[in-house]
Amino acid sequence: MSPNKPILVTGLIGLFSLPALADSILKNDPTVAPLEVFQECDVCPEMIVLPLGEFLMGGPPGESRIKTYWADGGMREATPEAPYIAHHEGPLHPVRIDIPVAMGRNEVTHDQWMACVEDRGCNGHVPSTCTMMIDGSCAKIGGNHPVIDVSYLDAMAYTNWLNSKVGANVYRLPTEAEWEYAARAGTQTPFAQGEELSADQANFSGRATEKMLGEELPDLVFRGKSVPVDQLDASNAWGLRHMSGNVGELTLSCWSDRYAGWQTSSRYLEDAILPDCFLRVMRGGAYWVAMDFSRVAFRGRVKELSRSNSMGFRVLREMQTLHVHTN
Repeated sequence: MSPNKPILVTGLIGLFSLPALADSILKNDPTVAPLEVFQECDVCPEMIVLPLGEFLMGGPPGESRIKTYWADGGMREATPEAPYIAHHEGPLHPVRIDIPVAMGRNEVTHDQWMACVEDRGCNGHVPSTCTMMIDGSCAKIGGNHPVIDVSYLDAMAYTNWLNSKVGANVYRLPTEAEWEYAARAGTQTPFAQGEELSADQANFSGRATEKMLGEELPDLVFRGKSVPVDQLDASNAWGLRHMSGNVGELTLSCWSDRYAGWQTSSRYLEDAILPDCFLRVMRGGAYWVAMDFSRVAFRGRVKELSRSNSMGFRVLREMQTLHVHTN
């Protein structure tokens, strides 16, 4: 990217405040600070610069509250003496973020996707704007809702289009290490907001949560569809919205049954771009599943060609072409 390329900037984020709307343009000094928000074109996603740091990746044994699970060829009941262990979320290991990056403030929206289609990108794919409700009606989820009905390969086409817009190969999907670091925002609890989530903090299924835990939870709700990316009190401490719930988010990472224990984000990236990967990691839970699946450590897997009405993505930008002010 040219050092004189305009960067739309939306102000520094405080730990307990949300960023304002775009109010200035850096024309000759493309310097951005950690937790600053920028937007490189009028149809580009808003991005938040992540601070460099380290975190403990994975879920500790027993964090998941799943009561019934499949193992050894049959269904098993978790007990206090023999709790369910999500082995695919471990082992816990430290990871250092050694590539400066910015993460999408929101999931990519339907409107943002359609800007790509209208610009003859994204393979011309027009995603569905309908989610079927329990009563058989169709809930419209276009506009500022997260884009759905897109696959991993579709998401890659979108990032290729973004790179063509800014004239540099800097946008891509996050690896699952980068995604989890961003989602945690300096925390080590099951959710960035704490031990549990309220219905105002994330869009997940209250019904599924009640069924999984075997108890009534009247304060939870079941919306049955995604919500617009700027709805709910869904920001973590770094200003990233809906990292838990709403729609599942595709990552660049290839699925593995256990972590290899790599200790840098660059090593996760090296593995993610290797050929012959057919299952990609999905993170973040979704509106139709229980709270447990919105935990920061939760991992799912999806085929590269699969499209779903509860799966979308957010983008990451590598920051080597911009100066990140660290003082």
